[in-house]
Amino acid sequence: MEPPQPPARPLASQEELKRFYLGKHIDSVPKPAVVLDIAIIKRHCASMLEAAKSLDVGFRAHVKTHKTPQLARLQVGEESTECNFVISTVLEGETILPLLKDLQAIGRKVNVLYGIPLVPSQVTRLAALARQLGEKSISVMIDHPDQLNHLTAFYNVAGVAACVFLKVDSGYHRAGLPPAKLNKNGLLERVAEEERVGRAVLLGMYSHNSLSYSGSTPEELMAYLAEEIVSCKEALKQNMHLLPKDRELVVSVGATPQVVSVNNLLQGTLSREAQALKTLLHDSDPGISAPVKVELHAGVYPVLDMQQLGTNAHRTGEAEKEIAISVAAEVCSVYNNDERSRPEALVAAGSLALGREPCQSYPGWGLVRGYREGSSRLIVERISQEHAIVAWEKGEAKIPLQVGQTVGIYPNHACITGALYGWYLVVDSSQAEGSKIVDVWPRPTGW
Repeated sequence: MEPPQPPARPLASQEELKRFYLGKHIDSVPKPAVVLDIAIIKRHCASMLEAAKSLDVGFRAHVKTHKTPQLARLQVGEESTECNFVISTVLEGETILPLLKDLQAIGRKVNVLYGIPLVPSQVTRLAALARQLGEKSISVMIDHPDQLNHLTAFYNVAGVAACVFLKVDSGYHRAGLPPAKLNKNGLLERVAEEERVGRAVLLGMYSHNSLSYSGSTPEELMAYLAEEIVSCKEALKQNMHLLPKDRELVVSVGATPQVVSVNNLLQGTLSREAQALKTLLHDSDPGISAPVKVELHAGVYPVLDMQQLGTNAHRTGEAEKEIAISVAAEVCSVYNNDERSRPEALVAAGSLALGREPCQSYPGWGLVRGYREGSSRLIVERISQEHAIVAWEKGEAKIPLQVGQTVGIYPNHACITGALYGWYLVVDSSQAEGSKIVDVWPRPTGW
């Protein structure tokens, strides 16, 4: 008998959305609206998969940014036999469940990691997913022995063991244990006991270091990734006497800036940082008496945002070429005639349309697409709940906007911005009519 599921906010009907939106120009739809450019998304997804393949490492796609099966399918591509995902909410796993079943139906192996240390309210729902997907389909993150108490309830519902990643703190201090403290209060003995009775399967070590968001060069980003790998391997090395030696253990590391930076490893001549990182991906440590496989994980890379662009990990560094997410907003008013100390414009999109996330690389709350005056860009300078003020980043030139005009705004944090909407309007900049809506993707909100 399937366990009862809690009520959830219903997804908007894709059929109804398509009837209203398909074929329309972005200028003609209700706003604010969140827009995705499928051409950029496909390019970023293909680049990530090609890098992982060329470097012979695993890849695990985080779906928290978009929460849609359509984009999740692009993240795992068509070739790999393994389709590994990370979710931040169980609702994301429930939303992409039909995709996961489709992937399994064509012989691809699926594993979904619940990406925060296990909490009791989510156990039954995670177990219900495992019941439908089968053995080794659902992984949980563990950094405290008390979390293992929930594996009995998981097994009772799922009928299969939960896979386990041990969370290693490599310096970010959000979650996890430092390598020397991995066996906190007998954690590793507890994991071994859960394995012995059939309620757990240890997959390996997991680290996520968002300190890389403060990086500004590929060398810095590669150094952060190397630090994560070293920390996870050190955790293995210091605790190998308590870990299984009869199977491959995974070292899962990354965040979008570091993982995007691995493209530097595919160049002919490598910098010192790049060579050190490339060696780390496959070198063996005599202190680790089990095979080790490095797996990269990342989430926001298909769409990017102003925060990610500020790390300078990307090929061109140009928002128009790299950022696939924007908010379509209307200009309410323009103040070009000395009404204020300098020219400004008012747009009908505030913190509830854009998010309110700062970005260390520039002083704005969003970047208006397509406007540049010398070295200055048109940015969202001030933000309120439903409105925002647009001004030049530098200088006092007149604002080249008109009342009623639609503008596209690149947000600082794509994950936050997407969460404010019930669906994405999809355009394709590779087509002649690049602002025409070619698809609509409903997305869940909440938990």
